[in-house]
Amino acid sequence: MSLYRTELRRLTKRRFTRYMTLLGLLVLVAVVLGTFFTNQKLDADAVAGAERQADRQYQEQVRWSEQERAACEAAKAAGTPNDGRYPDDCSMITAPPREAIEASWFLPSTFNFRETFPETLIPFAAILALVGFVIGASFVGAEWSSGGMMNLLLWRPKRLTVLLTKLAALLTGMLAVTLPAAVAWFAGFWLVATFRGTTEKVTSGVWQSVTLTGLRAVVLVLVVTTVGFALASLGRHTAMALGGVVAVAVVGQFGLGILLEMANVRFPQVWLLPTYVLAWMQKKVTLQDWESCNATVFGECKPETFDITWQQSSVLLVVGVAAVLGAALWAMRRRDIS
Repeated sequence: MSLYRTELRRLTKRRFTRYMTLLGLLVLVAVVLGTFFTNQKLDADAVAGAERQADRQYQEQVRWSEQERAACEAAKAAGTPNDGRYPDDCSMITAPPREAIEASWFLPSTFNFRETFPETLIPFAAILALVGFVIGASFVGAEWSSGGMMNLLLWRPKRLTVLLTKLAALLTGMLAVTLPAAVAWFAGFWLVATFRGTTEKVTSGVWQSVTLTGLRAVVLVLVVTTVGFALASLGRHTAMALGGVVAVAVVGQFGLGILLEMANVRFPQVWLLPTYVLAWMQKKVTLQDWESCNATVFGECKPETFDITWQQSSVLLVVGVAAVLGAALWAMRRRDIS
């Protein structure tokens, strides 16, 4: 019997795998439905309603400015102390021009596929990456804690082959879930944009861009799944992977972030892992240092910037996966199985 098919069947038959996958997919469905019901398509009535609200806002500003100007003049005539409430010249209290109050401020939320959909791929990747991490850690961690790994090695004594075959089966299973989920995610938000927003200006270039972003999301899911698997194998328990994530999140991210802020380090986000994950998904993240002010010829203050690209993030992801998986393989080869 093929070890790969055996491990793939073992993965799909586990109740935890099924329940965790179902939970992740239900969360994704909830996100799509929530977006559908919190947006609406803009029609002539919605635009006209926004124009009326803008007019009412302008009239309120006119009435308020007239009342304040009258109060200013009355206080000035009575000799009441100003206390900085009113200007010296009461005629300066005027309403803003009508064009300053835009009707777009009062338009209901609408889903613009071209502008908004790329942002939805970040929670998509985050949810499925969490599912993959937990399933990957549990898949191998349960084998170690239950003694199943020892029994398996009696049948197939090649340690590295066994571990890598398990990983291959795990990644195949996650890919079989992630790819259809990604297609459904694209289709779901296209329907949201069709009925509750707009699909205008969605060109072939836009499709190419969002497709590449979707592929990066799939890669991120597989990378996080591999890390969860490797950590649980390294510690020979599911709790090793979960505890490692908590340690990285609390100590390595929040604690390090606070320490860098206290030390006034420039661009402290450079040292935080979420920055590189975001750069991987968005292609580039631009950090700003507002402590430094580069004045322009117009007197404008522009902060210094630092760019992190998806290429830099890819190097970090490759090195991180290689280090964790390499350590798991080394431990599998060197340590006693007992």
